[in-house]
Amino acid sequence: MNRFLFLIAGAILMFASCKKADYQKVTHDPELYRTTVKKLNDIVLENNFPPVIASRNYVYANIAAYEVIAAGDPEHYRSLAGQIKHLPKAPQPQKGKEIDFQFASLLSFCFVGNAVTFPEGSMSVYVDELKQKAKDARMPSDVFENSVAYSDSVAKHIMKWSKKDHYAQTRSASKYTVTRKDGRWIPTPPMYAQALEPHWGEIRTMVLDSAAQIPAPEPPPYNMTDKNGVFYKSVMEVKTLGDSLTADQRHMADFWDDNAFKMNVVGHAMYATKKFGPAGHWMNIAGIGSKLKNADFGTTVAAYTRASIALFDAFINCWYVKYKANSVRPETVITKLIDPEWRPRIQTPPFPEYISGHAVISAAAAETLTKSFGDNLAYTDSSETEFDIPARSFPSFRAAAQEAAMSRVYGGIHYKNACVAGSMSGRKIGELVNEKLQFKIK
Repeated sequence: MNRFLFLIAGAILMFASCKKADYQKVTHDPELYRTTVKKLNDIVLENNFPPVIASRNYVYANIAAYEVIAAGDPEHYRSLAGQIKHLPKAPQPQKGKEIDFQFASLLSFCFVGNAVTFPEGSMSVYVDELKQKAKDARMPSDVFENSVAYSDSVAKHIMKWSKKDHYAQTRSASKYTVTRKDGRWIPTPPMYAQALEPHWGEIRTMVLDSAAQIPAPEPPPYNMTDKNGVFYKSVMEVKTLGDSLTADQRHMADFWDDNAFKMNVVGHAMYATKKFGPAGHWMNIAGIGSKLKNADFGTTVAAYTRASIALFDAFINCWYVKYKANSVRPETVITKLIDPEWRPRIQTPPFPEYISGHAVISAAAAETLTKSFGDNLAYTDSSETEFDIPARSFPSFRAAAQEAAMSRVYGGIHYKNACVAGSMSGRKIGELVNEKLQFKIK
């Protein structure tokens, strides 16, 4: 009889452990986190968020997810509280309450991603799907409820912190004043849109002491009368390249275009097409790196978070430089002084030219992904195929960042010096993020 009871007890324990293993196989799968980031990326695209604002969406959502992971595994992950000087310590899990921290991190990501700038409820359907996945995988009800409650507490904490980053104040800040002085940026066709986010350099940084911490060299002075001068040669380089692009250069320009809102003009008709912005593209690349390295859930969250912090600070630094320099775009100079019919391969975005945003943010992200997944990780980026743009392959993240920078010259929207200077700044920002933030405890 005793032996019979022992077998029954053993069967019950085995069944309970199987149930636990079943739900953890679902909620602890890093592919689920990659899918969740992609869901946010899709919503950013659908709601037409500009690149700088998109970087804000990604960074707070990823930090919320990471802080949950760090709280659940303090032996291996270190909270960013205090490392990011103004980030206060997140609520800690209550002792004695079992929490699935991976599941909670997913919910925190969605809570913040839904609330930072999106219309209310944008991710609510997806959150319901996540919760149903956990229930279908037989997550115990107490673990489910504890996880939801803890995710909410961390998400609300991050939301409260996010509201102090000066974003709200920039919504009502003064608009950019356009002047017709030679060499100054003015709106470009076909939208002739007003300057995008001229006060983004005032947003609170994460790791940089200020937007001005990483200075860029002064751009070459505007001078179209000296044909031997740096500026004139830079303009002619853009035009000459644009007039004779190879098939690979056209592909490169299209692949890294990342225009979140392109206005197309056909006769008298105008319509918009959307793609991932630069930050969204690098979030996709972070997912590719995670998958190639077969990274576990915590490593995956940490990699996305490190990259999103670099992207966020890089945009702030870049925008500070852009509106300080206020440099004219190649399209404006070429159509005014050289060829009125000339158009760049890709559409000129509505903000000053110097320095190249793609160059800055790509180099910054590449440094952090190299830190997360290693150097010389060859990969194929197929994230643009959904926009009918063929995949491209790269020997490393840094090589991809270099191509992203040069693509802006082929695209006809930047002078080469803006891309070289931008890459230098971005690399320094990425290195600073790697140096100052410790994610894993050695």
